[in-house]
Amino acid sequence: MSNQRKLQTEIDRVMKKVDEGVELFDEIYEKVYSAEQQSQKEKYEVELKKEIKKLQRLRDQIKSWISGSEVKDKDSLLEYRRLIETKMEAFKVVEKETKTKTFSKEGLARQEKLDPEELKKNDTIKWIGEVIDQLQTLIDDQDLEIEKLSAGKGKKTNKNQIEECNQHLTSHKFHMSKLEGIMRLVRNDRISADVVDEVKEDLEYYIESHEEDDYMMAYDEECFYEPLGLEDLDVVNVDRVTQANISSVAVDDVTSASSGSKKS
Repeated sequence: MSNQRKLQTEIDRVMKKVDEGVELFDEIYEKVYSAEQQSQKEKYEVELKKEIKKLQRLRDQIKSWISGSEVKDKDSLLEYRRLIETKMEAFKVVEKETKTKTFSKEGLARQEKLDPEELKKNDTIKWIGEVIDQLQTLIDDQDLEIEKLSAGKGKKTNKNQIEECNQHLTSHKFHMSKLEGIMRLVRNDRISADVVDEVKEDLEYYIESHEEDDYMMAYDEECFYEPLGLEDLDVVNVDRVTQANISSVAVDDVTSASSGSKKS
């Protein structure tokens, strides 16, 4: 058997496993939402997590074939990768709902005791988290688009489109990294939630309009976070804040940050 035939046999085997895994995932997913008792629901969620982990390992194998040069026609691989990612997204929803329900009573009890400033802080942290999730989705979409455009001889024929996608990818990652650091600063009372309001509208507009030429012509990454006054805190590069542990943040979390706010 030639190497190409061996490879195709392995690909077929993995795709069959994906089909079986997706079918089992869907069955357990239905059980999660049809369970009448919380104990049953939690049991099915554990099973669902095991299945998504298996699918993720298969996705890693598929991604390696997509990025390699051995497989010429990668359309089916891309389809199977996306299929797995839709199940990953579905699992995230289940996981998020579980966490929300688990802490809902405690959360409501705490919120009743919080003052308006603390409530505003929590709302801002929640909003930043939602924007980070949106950016992660955009990053995943751009990764997938680049892989599609790069398939076969696409690297040459789609060079300009790939370059444009990479520019968007770099920009999305820049904002996500910044927001992760800003979230840490808000959480540790280094900047107030009201200050973050200064960039809310700009960030929402960026997410909506980043693919429009007119918007990108006026887009200035270096000045984007100036309203937050990070320079006054010696926090020009907040990305490092996400690497710091809470204790170091409390003492001198941000004073060691250096370099410009724009990633190279």
